[in-house]
This record gives sequence, C-alpha cells and structure tokens, in this order.
Amino acid sequence: MIADLFRSMLETPFGPVHIAVDADGVLVEVWLPRRAASSFESRVTLPRSAAAGARAVQTQLDEYFRGKRRDFDLPLDPDGSPFEQQVWARLRTIPYGATTSYGAIADELGLTNGARAVGRANGANPIPIVIPCHRVIGADGQLTGYGGGLPLKRALLELEGAIAPPQPRLL
Repeated sequence: MIADLFRSMLETPFGPVHIAVDADGVLVEVWLPRRAASSFESRVTLPRSAAAGARAVQTQLDEYFRGKRRDFDLPLDPDGSPFEQQVWARLRTIPYGATTSYGAIADELGLTNGARAVGRANGANPIPIVIPCHRVIGADGQLTGYGGGLPLKRALLELEGAIAPPQPRLL
C-alpha cells in the first residue's frame, strides 16, 4: 500500500466525489458520494506532482460530468489482486455509452460460471467512473449493484447515452 496519499474533493451534479493521488500524482482512489472517504491522510499543502495530478483528475472528472469527456487519460494505480487487475483492465475497454454483463466478461476471461467472481472484482474497483464499473450490468439488462448506489449508476449510464431516461407515465 502507498504510504502517502493526498485527497481532494470535486463537487459534481451527484454530490461530492473524493479522489486520492499518490505523491507522484497517480490516481489511486475515487470515492463516490454515497461512500465514506477512506481514512488516508489529507494535507493542506500538496507536493507539486500530487497537486498537478489531483488537478488533472478533477478537470477530467468535471469534463466527464459535463458531457465533454468520453475517455480518461490519467495515470492509475489501483490496489488489487492479479485477478481484480485483470477485470479492471477489461473494464477500461468498455466504450463510453456501451454496457456489457458480468457473465460476458467472465466468458472473455475464460471463466466457467465466473460472473460472480467478476462481480466481486467489479465491486472492489477503487477507481469507479475512471475505471467504468458502472458499465457492467446483469445478463438480463437489469442494473445491479453499484458502490455509489443504483440511482447514480443509472444517472451515469443515462449521461453516457447507454440507457434512456425513464419516460413519464401519462395518466
């Protein structure tokens, strides 16, 4: 685990998003509004490289939430097992505005009946949105678990055009 992490916060349309970068400015964590920020150290004065990295993350996330960015160009260092790293690498290939299922990823990775293992790795993703775990849905097309809550998952997929907003019911 990285000794020094530096946290900053970005206000989004969905609430505050906390980010953590290491001393080199590499993105390590993103905490969504419904999740408590982890207990890593926050400093008032960031080292120059950490401050530059945090600004880059904030800028790119802000552009994403405003519909101006589809892909992230940030150095990442998510902490996870080799299997989790493999799943997260696959998540990064899911295009903006598209979805796939846990089972489809398991099949691509050669895992028989591996949808639950993929789901656990997906749920352990420490850098949501940038590593787009929200783009993984159930095989039946239903939205399933998300660390930020299903309303946020739906909102992100609507933002990307992957799903249509609900239509109002006429009486």
